[in-house]
Amino acid sequence: KGWQAGLSMAATQFASDTPLLVTGLIATSGVFALWQMWIYALAFLLMGFVLAPSWRRSGVLTDAELTETRYGSKSATVLRGIKAIYFGTIFNCTVLAWVFFAATKIAEPFLLWNVWLPETIFEPIHSLVQSVGVPMTLADHLSAQEVWIRSTSNFISIFMIVMVTFLYSTTGGLRAVVKTDIAQLFIMLGATALYAGYVIKEAGGLSAITDGVQELFSSPASLISGDQVLAMTPDQASGVTGPLLAVFALQWLIQLNSDGTGFLAQRTMACRSDRDAKMASVVFTFTQILLRSLLWLPIALGLLVIFPPQNMQSEMFQALREATFVRGMDELLPPGVKGIMLTGMLAALASTVDTHLNWGSSYWTNDIYKRIVCEIWLKKEPSQKSLVWVARGANLLVLIIAMMIGTQLTSINAAWQISLLLGAGVGIVLIMRWVWWRMTSWGEISAIAASMILSPIVFFGIEDQAFRLLLVAGGSTLVSLLVVLIGGPEKEEGLINFYRKVRPPGFWGKIADKVQPGLAASARKELWQKLTTMVICGVSLFSLLVGFGSWLIGSPPPQWVPSSALWIGFCLLVGVVLIPVWWKMGFKDSEG
Repeated sequence: KGWQAGLSMAATQFASDTPLLVTGLIATSGVFALWQMWIYALAFLLMGFVLAPSWRRSGVLTDAELTETRYGSKSATVLRGIKAIYFGTIFNCTVLAWVFFAATKIAEPFLLWNVWLPETIFEPIHSLVQSVGVPMTLADHLSAQEVWIRSTSNFISIFMIVMVTFLYSTTGGLRAVVKTDIAQLFIMLGATALYAGYVIKEAGGLSAITDGVQELFSSPASLISGDQVLAMTPDQASGVTGPLLAVFALQWLIQLNSDGTGFLAQRTMACRSDRDAKMASVVFTFTQILLRSLLWLPIALGLLVIFPPQNMQSEMFQALREATFVRGMDELLPPGVKGIMLTGMLAALASTVDTHLNWGSSYWTNDIYKRIVCEIWLKKEPSQKSLVWVARGANLLVLIIAMMIGTQLTSINAAWQISLLLGAGVGIVLIMRWVWWRMTSWGEISAIAASMILSPIVFFGIEDQAFRLLLVAGGSTLVSLLVVLIGGPEKEEGLINFYRKVRPPGFWGKIADKVQPGLAASARKELWQKLTTMVICGVSLFSLLVGFGSWLIGSPPPQWVPSSALWIGFCLLVGVVLIPVWWKMGFKDSEG
């Protein structure tokens, strides 16, 4: 059902690492920095209102499999294998790595296995972790012995959480993942709401948080002012430049999931109808962007007031502020509530891990083992039993790689920025394959290759992340377009078959007219109608977010608005009035 798929997506994106990331971002760059996350709502709504029906009609198991349906050439099979490795392993394991990194921060103060376990059990594990030589703690001022004791406790915590998740995700499949995700999401939301309440109470109320932030950032040591920290609009925010605004505006487009690729498409394709697929997107977007953010904003700002930073210019400042989310759990919450919050954070971890395991193993099973190894190399159909065992083995492989990467991280934000670079070069190309008939498999391959070449160059050669993203996105897209225009389109027969099966919206020219005369014009019209619905829904969502958010944290209004009350009222009015508009436009053709 649509609401089930949507809540499952939201649970996966909730994650145990994201509240820590949000806490660090607000402390270093202010609330406006969160727009680089909020703008993803446009991609989620694009997937729902524009592409969800096409995803469902494609009938594929993974987005990598779609490449052969879309292009139908030998190079499409090569692209399918590349995507399975690039998305299912490199990108997927990088995301899991920072999730595990965050989990060690959460588990360390609470799960004291060195105290609870008998020495005969703890010591062999301690020796194993120490022999590997990679510490799993960032705590300062510890003796060498204490570092390895804490690392061992963190290893046991992660291992036990992962094994439970591994068990139900490999034995129950996607249905088990979705059902547990829904339960975990409600635990997370309830626990986070309790945490927010205690933070607000400890800080002295919402108005006291606003006043405290203003006072804290009025000191000479502060790099930004209180208004800049609280601002939700660019004219009041800190460090806003043209490239930064361009990246914030385009972030939804220049990223790996721009068309829903990955676990989002997996949930969409599992929906029972087109209406449910659209509903999944709407439920996911409002839960993810609106509800989740309104819970996290007072927590992140309240922790700034309760635990004021000592040195805002420290190299580890962001990492230290990320850790205050866990410190607040430990010091502010009473027994019982602390347990509920810890359970909520572990639920967030599990809901992310189970999805990435299921998603990653589907690539290895369906696209590498079944398609390439069995059907192409061995010329045989694999048995269902062998597919199940390959999926379980792939889960284990993904876990091992992710944990190895996680031991090398020092900040969640650093890993997040790297993942953004890896995905920036392919986002526009992924959407073009749906809406433009000329896109080819070599166009996608060249975009991935250019992204992999450009990403390390700009990461080590350019400090400004906005310029990095723009260069990778622009360079990779340009290379892809040149390859498409020079190499020519895919074979017409394959394109016609794809169009008949999937009916993608957009610019399909003569291909659409060969399926049915006059269909090209109606396809273009349909695309613009769906894009209009997406934009109206996005404006409604962002208006509600800014309205409620500004009221909660006392954000200053834009300079051209005379008062905060007028700004908040205007935003809420626009957000509410537009709801029936986009609802009618988006669901009028799928009431069944």
